[in-house]
Amino acid sequence: MVDWFLSLNPIWQATLAGVFTWLMTVLGSSLVFLFHEVNDKLLAIMNGFAAGVMFAASYWSLLAPSIDFAEQNGYGIWSFVPALVGFLVGGLFLRVVDGVVPHLHNRTSGVEETEGVASSLSSTTLLFLAVTIHNIPEGLAIGVAFGAAGQGASAITSALVLALGIGLQNFPEGAALSMPIRAEGSTKGHAFNMGQSSALFEIISATIGAWLVTQITVILPYALAFAAGAMVFVCVEELIPNSQTNGHSEVATMAFMIGFAIMMTLDVALG
Repeated sequence: MVDWFLSLNPIWQATLAGVFTWLMTVLGSSLVFLFHEVNDKLLAIMNGFAAGVMFAASYWSLLAPSIDFAEQNGYGIWSFVPALVGFLVGGLFLRVVDGVVPHLHNRTSGVEETEGVASSLSSTTLLFLAVTIHNIPEGLAIGVAFGAAGQGASAITSALVLALGIGLQNFPEGAALSMPIRAEGSTKGHAFNMGQSSALFEIISATIGAWLVTQITVILPYALAFAAGAMVFVCVEELIPNSQTNGHSEVATMAFMIGFAIMMTLDVALG
């Protein structure tokens, strides 16, 4: 099975990795069939852990390979430029998306606010859109990582570890979406479907990301850093503030540390 996967085109590898992360979301969303209400402390832990995983992945799986690729391709003392430009553009892109797409956002006070353009959408739909915004850069990161491995810019194990790390954080993310929707009065089936379908965009964006970097190699270091910038923006704008609500900041911070440590260890040891 491993040999078969490694023999595939990077685009197919990225697509299958996206399917894996979606399946992890499916598993997390299925928790709605076992629990009847949202546990604020559990959600804080989930958000903290997810942020830790994404922060570590942003450096070891994306920014570091971006700088290494630039160094190996004649950028010289300017090897940091693709990482710098891509990182900032990635964050700016998510800021624009954040300001345009209507979605639900939890402030540190615990009060939910609608962000983006004015909309009459239900809170369930707005929450779905909020998680979907997170999943797009995660999928792009996976696609770009596998595309980079296919171009020899990084090891395939680094891309596999990134997919594993994002899959790990998708499990709690699926629960963090489906359980609040269930708590608002939706049926378990509807809450589950909303949770799992939010990650379908990861498959699409992973495929697009891999295709782009395999077709236009020159953008590879920029694309790696772009994905990192987008993921860091999501962490700072959404995941970390959400983890600090309802008086669970200390346990959420420890969850962040654990998520970061796990992802760092996987990437350094296996990548």
